[in-house]
Order: sequence, then structure tokens, then C-alpha cells
Amino acid sequence: QVQLVESGGGLVQDGGSLRLSCAASGRNISTYAMGWFRRSPGKEREFVAGINWRGTNTYYADSVKGRFTISRDNTANTVSLQMNSLKPEDTAVYYCAAGSLPLTRSRNIGYWGQGTQVTVSS
Repeated sequence: QVQLVESGGGLVQDGGSLRLSCAASGRNISTYAMGWFRRSPGKEREFVAGINWRGTNTYYADSVKGRFTISRDNTANTVSLQMNSLKPEDTAVYYCAAGSLPLTRSRNIGYWGQGTQVTVSS
């Protein structure tokens, strides 16, 4: 079992930055692909970013490419999402996930965090 706890969410102005962190416990995440998803009000949960187990390959949704950066530290058992140039449409609950590639396939997600709220004001 892997427990995932997100932190770092909050309220930020249009164009601002936030850094989300996901701390894992229970098992080391080094054998899992890790990712971030988000759910906006009235929408389905969507893939945001993913990273392979070694941290050598990263994947992004088109809507965040060039603005968000995912990284991981297997020694610290953490995954981060640096979000720059935030827009109001980035407002959502952000979830950390652990599983196997491709993370866009829902059955490949083994573990979810509880989520952290990100609100971008215009």
C-alpha cells in the first residue's frame, strides 16, 4: 500500500506560481510512475503531468506544457509539480497518483492522494 499526501495548494493571482508536493509513505515510490491530475468544478478528472520511475521521461497535457514541470525524488519519496504562469482555468483540485505508464489509462492508477485545492484569481 502507498499513501499519498499532497500539499502546497492555495490561492494565487493570474500569472503567479505555486509548487505542489506529494509525499508518499508505506512503500518506496521508485518502482512507480507518478503523476498529477486535476478536477475542475463540473468537469471530469484530467491528466496534467506524469513522470517515469527513473525521472528520465516526463509527459504533459497540452494545456500545461511549457508552464508546469513535474519532478521526483525517489530517495525522499516525493513528487513535485512546479506551476508557473497560472491561469484562472487552472483552478481545480489537484491529485497525486502512483501507477504504471501510461498514466492516462485509468486502470493503470493504483493509488490516489486526497487532493489539494488550487485557486487562480483573475
